[in-house]
Amino acid sequence: MDHGLKFSDPAAYSRVLRRAHELVISGVPRPEIPELLASSWRRSMALGISPDQHSPRHLHEVSEVLELRREHRLQQVMPALSELLADDSSDGRHLLVLTDATGEILWRVGSAQVLRRADRLEFSEGADWSEAGIGTNAISEALVTGRPVQLFSAEHLVRTHHEWACTAAPITDPSTGRLLGVLDVSGPLESLTADTLRMVRCAVSMAEALLRTSDGGASLGAPSPPPASRQPCRTGTAVRPSAAVETLELLGDQPAAVFRDGSRVPLTLRRAEILALLDSRTQGWSAEELAYELHGDAGIAASIRTEMFRVRSLLGDAIASNPYRLEERLAGRSDAGRVLRLLHGGNVAAALEAYRAPLLSRSGNMAVQLLRDRLDLALGAAVRASTDPALIIRWLSTDMGSADMQAVEALGKLVGRSDARYLSFSAGAAAAEASLA
Repeated sequence: MDHGLKFSDPAAYSRVLRRAHELVISGVPRPEIPELLASSWRRSMALGISPDQHSPRHLHEVSEVLELRREHRLQQVMPALSELLADDSSDGRHLLVLTDATGEILWRVGSAQVLRRADRLEFSEGADWSEAGIGTNAISEALVTGRPVQLFSAEHLVRTHHEWACTAAPITDPSTGRLLGVLDVSGPLESLTADTLRMVRCAVSMAEALLRTSDGGASLGAPSPPPASRQPCRTGTAVRPSAAVETLELLGDQPAAVFRDGSRVPLTLRRAEILALLDSRTQGWSAEELAYELHGDAGIAASIRTEMFRVRSLLGDAIASNPYRLEERLAGRSDAGRVLRLLHGGNVAAALEAYRAPLLSRSGNMAVQLLRDRLDLALGAAVRASTDPALIIRWLSTDMGSADMQAVEALGKLVGRSDARYLSFSAGAAAAEASLA
């Protein structure tokens, strides 16, 4: 069976599983349904769960769930989990769910459309989504196996769940190993991506790391190695909660964040591109907008949220969300932003001095290229308007201004077309222009 159909043709994969579901329910084994999953179906039916039943048992009213949340340890990490995985935008396609250790839903976050679909299944706060409560599903399997689980369409026992794809993983107390609850991401079949399971694993690792340090340090030094089945989420970032970002270095080919304590932390090109976009717009960006600017039509908002979590882990409170933007104290404080500020203040010489290299010179992203061109055009125009031959010569001597034919012509008018300086820059600019043609 081609499991890749799950992502490339979810409808076709669902049809295959539905046929297998009917056969296995009637007692005919099928390779599409692993024996462990079939065993879960049999246990569920022995508990009185019918494949045609779609109503889970309800343990608490929503008002009571609000009280349960306040006392639950996962309350501490729910905001971070929501920031990383939730999508409550108008066109959000998946639901973020967090249960307690028994499978009772305590939190759910999603768009109005997805919440309405979930309501039809009573996939809501206070409902019991354990094996005994509603039959085999990703949450119940995570509780039974203690491992991350992904169930697609007719891998669920109850037929009304066959339009859903669900990915779940247990969250444990890092100091005791005690099960705290289950994180689940669910949505229509087409909402599942090849990255969903990885992102849920990463979110659980993040939650457990936060829990380790959210109890006043009591659990620090109490090792609790993760189960062998769980792969750690390597983000490549170090959390710096106490160090404030002073500025961002985005000019040149070695981007970095500079902290108030003087330390300098290198940025990957992708994170630097995100920060350059944040630096360029004070009103901020949605995850969907950033996904499009960075990846075009293939961009996925959930991947941007994952990357933004990593950026915020690195830079702390320098990044605000909803929408994503630089905090006011940092907005426009990058080295590229300083060039624009100096230009806006009329200090062309200082701006030229500060413009030491092109914006993220290794980036081929179109949005970054447009920002790079904006800087070149703004500084070039200011230098030419200065009518100062020394400034124009300095501009033409940089990589950014070497092909500026308008600056060459402005220099010729000021020093004469027979001047050696004009002739040398004219030849150089013409050669650079020809190489780009």
